[in-house]
Amino acid sequence: MALLPIAILSILGLSWWMGWGVLRVLVAIFIVWVVVLALMLAAPAAEIRAGLGFDPQLWLAGGMLLGLAIGYFAIVGRLRAEAERRWGTEDAPRFMPVAAPDAPSATPAPSAEARAKTEDQALDRYARHIVLREIGGPGQAKLRDARVLLIGAGGLGAPAALYLAGAGVGRITLADPDTVSVSNLQRQIIYRTADAGRAKGMAAAEALRALNPLIDVHALRKRVTAEDIDLIAQHDLVLDGSDQFADRAAINAACARAGVPLIAGSIAQWEGQLTTYDPARGAPCMACIFPQAPAPGLAPACAEAGVVGPLPGVIGAMMALEAVKQITGAGEGLAGQMLIFDGLYGETRRITLQRDPDCPVCSGLAQRAPEA
Repeated sequence: MALLPIAILSILGLSWWMGWGVLRVLVAIFIVWVVVLALMLAAPAAEIRAGLGFDPQLWLAGGMLLGLAIGYFAIVGRLRAEAERRWGTEDAPRFMPVAAPDAPSATPAPSAEARAKTEDQALDRYARHIVLREIGGPGQAKLRDARVLLIGAGGLGAPAALYLAGAGVGRITLADPDTVSVSNLQRQIIYRTADAGRAKGMAAAEALRALNPLIDVHALRKRVTAEDIDLIAQHDLVLDGSDQFADRAAINAACARAGVPLIAGSIAQWEGQLTTYDPARGAPCMACIFPQAPAPGLAPACAEAGVVGPLPGVIGAMMALEAVKQITGAGEGLAGQMLIFDGLYGETRRITLQRDPDCPVCSGLAQRAPEA
């Protein structure tokens, strides 16, 4: 009577000691179940009850439960293997910065054990993305391979950078010429009081690396101008969080010439707006909508007009959301649309933007075929 449970426990302990996974252990027990079932079929029912001490129907029910468990672990294992396959091969480290071909290697190549650990960390870190139907493993791989230039590490750039880093964007470049001041801390939550006086890009890059060590972060202490076409062309997407019209116009012109989509956000007092400029793919550019700078005093800077602290977080997070959609191809982006948010009354509206055929910036630019 007691021989069968002892045999099953012995197989379970031996299989576990040999390093088998849960699925192999269950398969071993299933084999024992099949052998016992065969004996049941060959012997009369009364002898089975007397010899084993339980009804054959219970044995069949137990086998069904065992089969369900095996099927469950087999599906989970296959999904995990598929997710790992989509991140690349074992011969190449994943989520690790790659040096230029001619650059000397500062550290030895990671071992297979280190690569496996990194893969496990990535799967755990991005699990909530991977289970999303619109992103999944392929979308997360696109985020890993993406190169994003974030201009301005201030009110809009700070939250956008944090969410892009958390989302697993593989390479983030921060460009900002300014230093952290105490007045920034009311809304630029990427910084701490001890960061006052430090270069914004350097302090922000340090915070992003601490948040996600699996990505590559670079900081540039510079103001991006219309001449930085080569810099912009090295990236797949640009997020503009600058606060001066002249800077925004220059960045728009450079992105239009480089053919790189530009996600632009702006804030003032209680209101913010957000859109994607992409004339290379048929959408308008900034100059199509705002061909001239506003009259003096019509659009004062935040230092003059003020801004409520959480507002940059709302718009900056939405910029990061649009970036994730743009990179992964999920949903519908804001190219040709502008989203306007009124934080004082909790209202959101969307308006359609039209491209200007006579735009001095993008009217003569060739359009690119939409990406698959």
